[in-house]
Amino acid sequence: MSDLFNIDIYADGAVIKDMIKAKNELNVKGFTTNPSLMKKAGITDYMKFAKEVLNNIEGMPISFEVFSDDFNTMKMEALKLSELGKNVFVKIPITNTRGESSVPLIKELSALGVAINVTAILTVQQVKEVVPAFSDGTSNIVSVFAGRVADTGVDPTELMRESVELIKNSKGDTKLLWASCREVLNIKQAADLGVDIITVTTPVLNKLSMVGEDLQKLSLETVKGFNADVKDLGFSIV
Repeated sequence: MSDLFNIDIYADGAVIKDMIKAKNELNVKGFTTNPSLMKKAGITDYMKFAKEVLNNIEGMPISFEVFSDDFNTMKMEALKLSELGKNVFVKIPITNTRGESSVPLIKELSALGVAINVTAILTVQQVKEVVPAFSDGTSNIVSVFAGRVADTGVDPTELMRESVELIKNSKGDTKLLWASCREVLNIKQAADLGVDIITVTTPVLNKLSMVGEDLQKLSLETVKGFNADVKDLGFSIV
C-alpha cells in the first residue's frame, strides 16, 4: 500500500497480532511504538515485548522508546535497547518532562553509533537543534508530530516543508517522519511534501483498502449503512 503514495508507511502500535498483520498484508516498511501505546495494549514486560516483536518482524526497522526522564538513565536504556538488534532505532524525546533539551544526549549516543529516532518534535526550531547532533555514518529518524500540530488548529504543511529541507542537510542517513497521522489523506500530504516516512495506526491502516474507491459507489454504500441502522433501531417518525 505504501507504494501508492511514494512514502514508507510504518505501523504504529503495540499489539503484536496487528503488527504481524500489517507486515504480512499491508506492505508496511517498518514499525514504531511508544509508552502510551504499550499501556493501552496492556504490556507488562517491556523487554519481553520488544524481543517478541523482533522475532515476528524479522529485521524490519522498529523504534523502541526509552522510559526514563533523567538523561543518565536514559543513556543506559538507549544502549540496552540498541543492543537488541541492528534494525532497532531508539526513540529519544526531544526534551525531558522538565523541558531540558535532549540534544546533548542525542549527540553522545549518535557518536556511539546508536540509531536514533528523535520523537515529540513539534517546531522547526527543534528540528534545527537536533539535525547537527547526528554523526556521520549513522541512521536516524526525526519524528515531527504533524498530527498534534493540526490538533491545535495550525496547518502543519509549512512545518513539514521546512523540515524536509533541513533533513537534506543533515549528517548520516537521516529521514523525516510525519507522526500522529489522523487520516489516509495525511499519507498523501506527507508524500507530496517529500517526507520519507509516516507512522499510521491500525484504524487508519485498515482504511487503506478504500484508496481509489469510486465515490458514487461509496455514497450509495453509506446510505445503505444508515438504512440498515434504522432497521436495527426500529424507529418510526410518522
